[in-house]
Amino acid sequence: MPIDEPQENGRWDWRGPFNLLRWFSLASFFIIGAVALGLGYISTRFVVTESVERDALLTAQFIQSIGAAELRHASISDQWTMGDLLDPRQDSAYPDIDTLSRSAARNEFLDHVQHLPDILLATVYALDRTVIWSTNPDLIGVRFTDDDELNESFEMKVPVSSSYHKIDQERPEQKLLRDPKFLFIENYIPMFNADQSKVVALVEIYKEPEDLVERMQRGFTSIWVATIFGGVLIYLGLYWIVRRAALLLQAQQKQLVTNETFVALGEMSSAVAHSLRNPLATIRSSAELAQEVASPPAQKNISDIISQVDRMSRWVRELLVSLRPMSDESEAVDLVLAIDDTLSAYEPLIRRSQVEVRFMAQSHPPVVSQQVLLTQILNSLFANALEAMPKGGVLSIDIAPPQNGRLYMTLNDTGKGMTKQQELMVFKPFFTTKQGGLGVGLALVKRIMERFDGSIVLTSQEKEGTCVSLNFKVATGGGYGTQHTAGRG
Repeated sequence: MPIDEPQENGRWDWRGPFNLLRWFSLASFFIIGAVALGLGYISTRFVVTESVERDALLTAQFIQSIGAAELRHASISDQWTMGDLLDPRQDSAYPDIDTLSRSAARNEFLDHVQHLPDILLATVYALDRTVIWSTNPDLIGVRFTDDDELNESFEMKVPVSSSYHKIDQERPEQKLLRDPKFLFIENYIPMFNADQSKVVALVEIYKEPEDLVERMQRGFTSIWVATIFGGVLIYLGLYWIVRRAALLLQAQQKQLVTNETFVALGEMSSAVAHSLRNPLATIRSSAELAQEVASPPAQKNISDIISQVDRMSRWVRELLVSLRPMSDESEAVDLVLAIDDTLSAYEPLIRRSQVEVRFMAQSHPPVVSQQVLLTQILNSLFANALEAMPKGGVLSIDIAPPQNGRLYMTLNDTGKGMTKQQELMVFKPFFTTKQGGLGVGLALVKRIMERFDGSIVLTSQEKEGTCVSLNFKVATGGGYGTQHTAGRG
């Protein structure tokens, strides 16, 4: 696609031609990056939330099961729960429960809580928010009335509330027995009454499940690696597809420009060419007749007239051929015989120009083309080569043995050559290095070669000569009617 040219102040002119590849690269990078970051963040948060909630639920189920089991061991009626028995200040409120049984059940329960794995701190709150037991003795008896999170936990009806965060030194209830290595999990486990309608006590557990944290860290790494790798893979895949599309569009754009050029000039050029053919033929015939009766001093002028008429006639033929719609029907054409015939046609000019032709005719398989169009290709190339050597030189024609279904022909001349700028422009329609030239010859050659799955490459050095390489597709099997040309007699 076209490249935006920078403005005079060094800024890019974004209002210039639209560059598909550049805009896709920027837009897709930010979009895919944003989507990848979003997916990675959501995935990691999901892993954290699910893991923490699952661990908290298991802890709550374990504590509640231990409480129910201790009540059964102490033969306490099921009209009471462990939550009712945790506050020692309320022992006198339950005269039907043996004091020793009540104390034993409570102590056994608290001992199980104290020895939970990975525990940092365990605290039991009474209904008035007073700490009635804790693994940190300094907290026992302390009342927390302004803790919103604690108050919300007393009001909730779910089995457990959990969070995953760092230590907060400003919260007095977070007086852990040791500092966590990583982050820690805080669980609020409500202890309900018998009919599950009211929270009568609350168990707060601070724990650092190192194995769970390590698993979550590995999960984070896996998720981010997979997200980044997937994002990069998607970006590269889409970039490759869009780049191929951009190159295809660029080629089609160039072809469209070429076609539009031919179409724009087609009607006018065709009309002019057809109108010139008859007058040129009349001028040449009249000049030939005049040459027969002209005096010797006039002979040279009449020869110049005939020469210029022939040149104009050749221009007309080239223009008509270049404007003629090409057929996709292909033939198997003998390249060697076609070269031999073309050399025969140019033999008088070769002799006058004192050009040495080096061509070793050998047997080669036919190539895919059309007889008329292949002749047009050779005529254009030989005419250009001979015109580049008006004072003599060497014209070398070589055909390499076929390889991978391709046949390569090279044509070298020792003429005046071209500049690098001319070499870049040589296949542009209506570009010519010859004074009075039409500039459709090589453009037509390129068009014909590409039509039959071939290619042409031209390299040149000033004052050293020009090399033209033609790449033909070898005709194999059926589907091609072999056309033979007559050799030189």
